[in-house]
Parts: sequence; structure tokens; C-alpha cells
Amino acid sequence: MKNESNGESKVDKDIIESVIYNYGTSIPELEEENKILKQTIESIRREIEKYRRTPLLVCEVREVKGDKALIRLQNGNSFLVDISEDCEKIAAGDQVLTEQKNLTIIKKASLSKKFDVEKYVIIEKPKISWQDIGGLDQQVEEIKEVIELPLIKPQLFKKVGITPPKGILLHGPPGTGKTLLAKAVAASTNSTFIEVVGSELVQKFIGEGAKLVKEIFDMAKEKAPSIIFIDEIDALASVRVDVGTSGEREVQRTFMQLLAELDGFKNLGNVKVIGCTNRKDILDPAVIRPGRLDRLIRVDIPNKEGRLKIFQIHSKDMSIIKDVNIKKIISEMESFSGAEIKAVCTEAGYFAIRQNRTKITEKDLHDAVKKVKQEEKLGGEDYIKMFG
Repeated sequence: MKNESNGESKVDKDIIESVIYNYGTSIPELEEENKILKQTIESIRREIEKYRRTPLLVCEVREVKGDKALIRLQNGNSFLVDISEDCEKIAAGDQVLTEQKNLTIIKKASLSKKFDVEKYVIIEKPKISWQDIGGLDQQVEEIKEVIELPLIKPQLFKKVGITPPKGILLHGPPGTGKTLLAKAVAASTNSTFIEVVGSELVQKFIGEGAKLVKEIFDMAKEKAPSIIFIDEIDALASVRVDVGTSGEREVQRTFMQLLAELDGFKNLGNVKVIGCTNRKDILDPAVIRPGRLDRLIRVDIPNKEGRLKIFQIHSKDMSIIKDVNIKKIISEMESFSGAEIKAVCTEAGYFAIRQNRTKITEKDLHDAVKKVKQEEKLGGEDYIKMFG
């Protein structure tokens, strides 16, 4: 019995020692696990705190007056508010974060410099050369003098003592090459081409149009040398009438911001403005007075020589049979714009493709002229039906 008792106590001792050893070796693992759990709990606590925290408002500083500032909210409302003592130095134009209840400025917002206006404009580096434009020799020379030369050789104007126009207005019938001229001068000066449609600047929310205009010019200065091309500028800068609806007031606010921006940069700066319109007769005189878009360049329907040059440009890569009477084709395109001449070349190519030919015949060109004339006539009839 004594031996059995000693044997049992030895077994119990081994078990106890084994349990103690297991606990001893598990302590580092338990401590590590405990550390991870604490970190997880702290992370969850911080996340819960984010949900409880009141969000801050993003505002624009209009003016700083001592320990107070005039700010503007996104909805257009302005308030005079306090500036927190912990806030770094701010200036007019800065974006700041404010507390929601009393709009006290907490800190300066370090927002990324991304222009919202990029949604409304086309930004590119055009590759169109002066050789791609035909029948507009006089207009090309004027644009070179007014836009190209001041951007390339500003010191020349300083020596002579004159200031070139800040911008130009291209006017004339549609399809005559106004946009091509603007892109060509941007390419020749290696400028960023910023294209915006005038109607896009007129937004339905109060203050948005004026804000877009300001951002366009800010972006142009950031990407300089640059050319701002405003197509359909008559939608924005038409003759002002007695304001009635809120939409009309918004158009006028946007227009006034455009005039302010035109007055706000130097003639010899590296930003130029080119306006474009088919309706010069309805433009407000304020936008074309001296100091703004004061150089008016008319881009008209090309003459016979111009039509030939334009046709040669658009047909240079086409496979046309040798015995085509080009002069006859050109005479049939009387009163055609540059865009319509290009359409003739395209349609002639389609006539050949439909018959599985790779060569364009004279008949293809004649049929193409007839088709473009017919489409032009139908377009005119539709216009009369719509507007009388």
C-alpha cells in the first residue's frame, strides 16, 4: 500500500509540474495576445469617436478683420465669425474649416489643388499647325500679331512701348475655322488650350457661374502659358436687359465676373483669351471695348482660292483618280464653309467604300457636293419651321 501511495504522489507531482510548465511557457503568448486586444479596443474606440464627432464646414475666407473673418459658405451666404487662437495665419481666398454651430474658424484647410472647373472644360495641347488651315491668310496674320507674338516675344512690345490686346474675338458664320485658328495659335506657342462653352458657365445655382469663371482664369494662370477659348460667348455676354428671373440675374453675375477677370490680368502676361461667336450683333459692348477683347477678327466664308486650299488640305491623303476636274468641283462648292468642304471629302470617300473601291472618282465628288447641299437645305428648312 505504501508503494502505491508513493507512486500516486509521484504521478500527481508530474502532472502539477507539467501544468505549471505549460502556464509558464504560455505567458509571453498571452501577453502578446493581450497587447493586440488592447490595440483593437483602442482602434474601435477611435472609430466610434469619429462617428460621434460633429463634422466641420469648408468655407472660403473673403476678408480678415483682426481676430474676425468674413467667410462665405458653399450656398453663397456670408458671415462674420471668430478665428480660433490655435488657427494658423489665414488670408483672403484661403479655404478654412469652421465649427458648425457658431462657424468659428478652427484651422486652415490643406485641400488638394484640384479645379472643379475641369468637369466643364476641355484641356489639351493641340497639334494643329498653320499649314492645316487654308483660305484664312489674313486672319492667321492678325492672330499671329495679337496672340502669338506677345507670348513668344513680350520684350519686343516693352521696348517699343505698346501693350497688345489681352484677347481677341473671332466672329463669323459657323464652320469657317474659328476653333481651328485658336487651336493653331495654341500649338504654335506651345500653350495649354482651355476650351469652354459659354452656356456651360451659366449654372442654375446662384454664384456657381461666377465661381467657374474665376476658377477658369486661376487654372489658366496655373497652367500658363495658356489660351482660354470661350465658344458661344454670346450665351454669356449678350446685351444686358432689365433683370427679371433669377436665371437672368445669374447670367449677369457671371458676365460681370468675366469682365472683372479680363481687367485683372496684364496685357503682356502669359494668358490670352479668345472669344468666339456667330452672333456678334447681340454682344454687349462692354466685352469688346478697349482693354478687353478689343481686336475683332471676322472669319468669313472662303472665296474660290480659299476653297481650293481647304480642299487640298482635306484631300491630301485621299486616293483620287488623276483626271478629276478639281476646278469644276470647287466652283460647285460656292458659299461652302470649311467644315462643309471637309464633309464633301468625307462623303466622297463613303461613296467609294460603298462600291468596294479604293479610288475616288469625279462622280463621287459631285455626288458628295449634292448631298452636302441637300443636308444644308434641309437644315435651313428645319430652322424656318422651328423659328419662323
